[in-house]
Amino acid sequence: MAEILEFPGFIDVHVHFRDPGVPEAETRQSGAAAAYKGGMSGVVTMPNTTPAGDSVEWIRHQIEDTSLPISIFPSACITVGRLGEKVAELERLADAGAAFFTDDGTFVTDAHVMEEAMKRAYKLDMVLSQHALAPGFTEADAIRRDLSICRVAGARLHIQHISTAEGVDLVRSAVKEGLPVTAEACPHHLLMCLDEIESLNGNHKMAPPLAHREDRDELRRAVKEGLLMFATDHAPHPAAKKCLGYEKSANGIIGLETAIAITYEVMVQTCGMEVEKWAEAWWKLPRTILSRACEERVAALEPTKIEVGEMKRFDLSKSVSLSRNCPYDGFMGRAWPCR
Repeated sequence: MAEILEFPGFIDVHVHFRDPGVPEAETRQSGAAAAYKGGMSGVVTMPNTTPAGDSVEWIRHQIEDTSLPISIFPSACITVGRLGEKVAELERLADAGAAFFTDDGTFVTDAHVMEEAMKRAYKLDMVLSQHALAPGFTEADAIRRDLSICRVAGARLHIQHISTAEGVDLVRSAVKEGLPVTAEACPHHLLMCLDEIESLNGNHKMAPPLAHREDRDELRRAVKEGLLMFATDHAPHPAAKKCLGYEKSANGIIGLETAIAITYEVMVQTCGMEVEKWAEAWWKLPRTILSRACEERVAALEPTKIEVGEMKRFDLSKSVSLSRNCPYDGFMGRAWPCR
């Protein structure tokens, strides 16, 4: 017999709607429809659009779109144009309603630029969020570098889609040290690992890449202990960019419509996580990294309702996203959003 569970509105703190820039992959309207169907009440959009989200106009354009079934909380760039050279007008972006600051997809490699950004973000009581991956940096290297700056500047730091056991250990140690650090894990890194995939294709290509079983198991432990929140890194692409084989395909997969089912199956059913704690990784922990400018809209979010019962199959052909770069077609889960 099915059971209906209700929680405060779930928030996905990491999505890409490709709007403006690549509307054939995803618009705000199609992305919001996928989020709504997937049980999300709000999403944080990334600023790696064309043009980049480094302007007040970019933020307001997303916030003021009241035609959508969910709320958008736009993040804004750390640096102008996401070029890593000059810190953006963080103060104006904060006033406009930015959820937090990130150059998502581009690691801010210049330590001096990052330190300036952290010091200014500290004064604003805003989170800086980093994609801990860049040429010449392992995930652990990138996290260590940012933690060293965090100790000096004191700003709140959020590590995006962490993927390795070493990265988890660094975040866990930083939290024990008392640093204001948070991090997120994605459904694909919690479900899949390289050791269990016989043949990699374009729909297994993401950044950071899938890791090994020991990394996946450590991510699961960290989520279960409440160290990591969930985020999809929903990353739509046109079919032409994902049919080139594993090496040449673009990074990223879509995942908004399957996120609740996958994380419930992995964390609650397989790992024995308490349902309330699992839900908090979707609603409570995400709220801790959003700016004060988001508070009123967060308070007005529609609750998330989930039906838990018989196993149901995900049919990719019925997705409302404009893209189909997804490895989950046929996934079986017992917990699905109900609207």
